Order: sequence, then C-alpha cells, then structure tokens
Amino acid sequence: MSDRYLSVVQVAELLGTTVRFPRRLVAERRIRYVKVGTHVRIPESAVQEYIDAHTVEPARPRARSRFGRAA
Repeated sequence: MSDRYLSVVQVAELLGTTVRFPRRLVAERRIRYVKVGTHVRIPESAVQEYIDAHTVEPARPRARSRFGRAA
C-alpha cells in the first residue's frame, strides 16, 4: 500500500495536460484507477506504466552505405 493515489487534477498536472485527458483515459478504461465513493483515484504506478507503454524511443541511425547518397 506504498503507492500514492492521485486525483485526476494531479495526474493532469503530472502529464502536463488538461483535466479532460486523464478523465478520458479513465472513461475509456485505458488506465488503472480506483473508485473511492464518488472519487476517482489513479495509482502513481499506473501513471508510470501508461507513460512507459506510450514512450517512443528514437530511431537508431542506419548504417551508411559505402556508396553514399544517390545523386
């Protein structure tokens, strides 16, 4: 139970988005969340998992051909 539970507003601040975005993630069930009465709380680990799953790594440079670039 060491995981922090964040409000939708806190998740929006963490992601640098509007409040509408985390609410949409919850509505579409694209992120784990906990209902506490009428409140929605998102575990901090769920936010990190979402970020990790949607992180795009940079492309590795291709090996140069020995002929160089075509004219």
